[in-house]
Amino acid sequence: MRRTLGVNTWVWASPLDDDALLRIAKRARGIGYELLELPVESPGDWSPTLAAERLGVLGMGARVVGAMGAGRDLLDDALCASTQAYLRHCVDVATSVGSPTVAGPFTARTGRVWRMNAAERSAAVARLREALRPVAAYAADRGVMLAIEPLNRYETSLINTVEQALDALEPLLDGNGVGLALDAYHLNIEERSPASAIRAAGRHLAVVQVCGNDRGPAGPDHTDWDAFFDALDDAGYSGALTLESFTGDNDTIATAASIWRPLAESQDELASITYDFLTDLQLRRSGTP
Repeated sequence: MRRTLGVNTWVWASPLDDDALLRIAKRARGIGYELLELPVESPGDWSPTLAAERLGVLGMGARVVGAMGAGRDLLDDALCASTQAYLRHCVDVATSVGSPTVAGPFTARTGRVWRMNAAERSAAVARLREALRPVAAYAADRGVMLAIEPLNRYETSLINTVEQALDALEPLLDGNGVGLALDAYHLNIEERSPASAIRAAGRHLAVVQVCGNDRGPAGPDHTDWDAFFDALDDAGYSGALTLESFTGDNDTIATAASIWRPLAESQDELASITYDFLTDLQLRRSGTP
């Protein structure tokens, strides 16, 4: 099975604007990518209409991702309503650019970690379900799925594993506007077996992001990529694979993603190595010479 390969604009820039989007789209298409993953950091940073036009000219698809930075938190009563409004905006952007999903860690603010006993965790899960329900319905009505991403233990306390995600989101899965987004970086940290976790996600898997285990290029890293792809096949996932890594040139994103050193000789090289590796891997697995 050949899956479309995409890349997140965060590899090169943050925040994204119209000029950077065009520049990055041309660069990504030149490498070979067929899809651009577009972060909505702040509403209005870039024009969805212009993005759709530019990507259409280049023959590229789009996927939308959200960012749960400062001021966004579905578990904080003071921030819940504004966070829901932000997520509805992301859904509207997805509709404009033709993205079937909006992916991200749509729980609490990324980086907020806290201890919970069993009763507190149960209460937090209940609050999350209640906060997500109207946004998920809004997305489903527009043919878009919210793909909720488990994050590693250093970035959130609530959903770190696929098992936790399935438990927390169970009432909202199966046609209710919610699925899962899995990221190879977080799987490597939190799952005893990333392949088993992918299989457990199964039909709920809506988005898959890839990178090396150190958030650098996929390929020259310790990830067992054949096992990863075997699991995707078993899960029935035929969607895109998108490279998500980050530039260290922006202070905010470098701090948020803990990018303290270069992950490749250049960001272009990071994207090119990943594209070439995944292309060759897919060709080999399909038996194509």
